[in-house]
Amino acid sequence: MRARAARSGLRLRLAAWVAGVMLICTGVTFVAVYRGTGTQLRAQTDRALSGAAASLTHNLVGARARTPAGVARTAARYVQGQPFSASSTLLFASVPGAGIKTNRPELFAGRGPDGETPAQQQGENLRSAQLLSAPLGYSTLPVADLGNLRLLKRAARAGGLTVTVGAAQALAPVSHAQESVARAFVLAGVLALAGALIAAYVIGTRMSRPLRRMAAVAARVDAGDLHPRIGDPGGPGDEVRVLAEAFDHMLDRLTEAFAGQRAFVADASHELRTPLTVIRGQIEVLAAQKDPSAGEVRRVERLVQGEIARIGRLVDDLLLLARSEHTQFLREEPIDLAPYVHELWDGASLIAERRFELVCVPEGTLRADPDRLAQALRNLLTNAIAHTDPGHGLVRLRVQAEPGGRVRFLVDDDGPGIPAAERERVFDRFNRTDAARDRASGGTGLGLAIVRAIVEAHGGRVSAGESPAGGACIELELPGFTPAPAGADAPERALAGAEPG
Repeated sequence: MRARAARSGLRLRLAAWVAGVMLICTGVTFVAVYRGTGTQLRAQTDRALSGAAASLTHNLVGARARTPAGVARTAARYVQGQPFSASSTLLFASVPGAGIKTNRPELFAGRGPDGETPAQQQGENLRSAQLLSAPLGYSTLPVADLGNLRLLKRAARAGGLTVTVGAAQALAPVSHAQESVARAFVLAGVLALAGALIAAYVIGTRMSRPLRRMAAVAARVDAGDLHPRIGDPGGPGDEVRVLAEAFDHMLDRLTEAFAGQRAFVADASHELRTPLTVIRGQIEVLAAQKDPSAGEVRRVERLVQGEIARIGRLVDDLLLLARSEHTQFLREEPIDLAPYVHELWDGASLIAERRFELVCVPEGTLRADPDRLAQALRNLLTNAIAHTDPGHGLVRLRVQAEPGGRVRFLVDDDGPGIPAAERERVFDRFNRTDAARDRASGGTGLGLAIVRAIVEAHGGRVSAGESPAGGACIELELPGFTPAPAGADAPERALAGAEPG
């Protein structure tokens, strides 16, 4: 129900936004066109009135009449030749001493059409008188039976007299034109709005379809099913496809993380259960004896202490892996690489009898956490020692400077090596590839996982491969290496063919 409401809400909101934008744009355009049409038509009317008044004035002046009667006759002849209708121009000339000459005499004579009441006639006379009392220039006046008139009055000299010349035109065509524009806009706006709403609803449906698929997948994931994927969203645009791919990639990572977490919990539980079972069994054996001997007690004590130590190492390793995900896991500082590696090597070569070889330690400075890096390298050396034969087994460390301020540490041996299919999984937690790393040997299966966590925390990478000697080769590559300047006093140090420790 909630998903359906969300889908409908998206479509309706999109349609509402489109409708709102359409209404605003249409309204602004309507106001501009409506007012522009009125302004243009009124300007045309003013130009027509100016031309009509100028023609009447020119006719009066050109007639050269000397008396008011002559001026009046000239005006009468001209205006009578320009009949007035609702769409034509009203002309009049007010001649002092000779009255008013116009192409609509009833408007100024005080006589209206038959059938008008005295009250109607009186109102018409009052409005018509406004034509004579209006100031010179342009003005707009309401006139009975004609509506609003646009009036232009001018003063002209003819026959020694000051004649008032007037031209007026009804503004009804302007109103009709604006009404036509309004009707056209209303019709076009309704059609455009309907089309926009339909288009917005269709587009909203298409856009919401991949979102609905994502919502359905998210609901299944929320219910605990990590297997569904979106795949091709089927929606328009690359953005939706990129979002779907990112969502699927996130689900892949979550699936891997949850699977790894479950496996990690299961392995950790098993690793902890084994020593606890041994301890409980030994204590039960000891408790079953009525009077155990001192030797038996010491034997149980040794076994219990060994298992407790194993649990302690496992807990320490788990805590280290947990801390490796924190930002303050490392405390980096500049390390003088050659003395650092030689000191580490001197300590590691004393823990077992092997053929230890240290090759090519470049001079320079490496920015890293010395304690964590030493822990990673010791884990690799311990791992190599565990895979080689006592006495004559080969354990070798090579250090190589790489372009781009990087350095590689390669630890290899002549042991059985790591199968190609296991080289990616060998760094997983609790992973064991052979019997040499079983629980009886004391290993927790976390050594190489700790190595990877330390290296990745430094921004480096770790990989497993095959050694030139036929065994395994673990390679660490770290950034932050600054080679020593050319011509430095201390050359690259090498220790090859060292005596077994």
